[in-house]
Amino acid sequence: MFMYSKKIAIKHSLFKQGQLKRNQFKKDQLGFSLIEVMVALFILVTGIIGAVAMQATAKQGSFDAMQRSLASSLTQDIIERIRNNDVTVATNVIASYANTNYGGLGLAVPSKRCDSLASLCTSAERVVNDQYEWEQSLIGANVKSSTNKNVGGLIGARGCIIVANHAVTVAVSWQGRRNTADGANGGVTCGTSGSKRRQIVVQAFTF
Repeated sequence: MFMYSKKIAIKHSLFKQGQLKRNQFKKDQLGFSLIEVMVALFILVTGIIGAVAMQATAKQGSFDAMQRSLASSLTQDIIERIRNNDVTVATNVIASYANTNYGGLGLAVPSKRCDSLASLCTSAERVVNDQYEWEQSLIGANVKSSTNKNVGGLIGARGCIIVANHAVTVAVSWQGRRNTADGANGGVTCGTSGSKRRQIVVQAFTF
């Protein structure tokens, strides 16, 4: 009987010791260490910075795509304007469109506007109107900011029109937001050279 009681006492003592150790282990595990918190913060901040950088890159890519789409539209616009004019007249009106500095000419508003059925224009007058309106589109003068700045066109836009008989080459260049290779192509030099230059060249015939 005494031996049985002693065994029980020993077991009870061992149980209490094990329980004390488990309680001490639990106390040691409460909360987070400073290193764990710092590692978690580092991972969180790295993820946030990566997301912000990805968003900025996506916005730049979207803006560059929009600029290229606008440049393509502007090249087609002036080609159609030339075709719609009377390019068969003996005065060779088509050659009057030739210029390599649209966007920097600062053309004044034509004295006679050809924007209504009531104001019929000659071929030469249509050239002047086409040149003015195309330059205004290049620099984005049709959209103004609250401070009256042009914000609807291309950045650093330059338009170039080269005429050889009825062959017309139209180049539109602008400034991108990131440095890459110089975008000049098609053997046409238009705008300011540099690693930010973007350029579209379209060749067409007018008959």
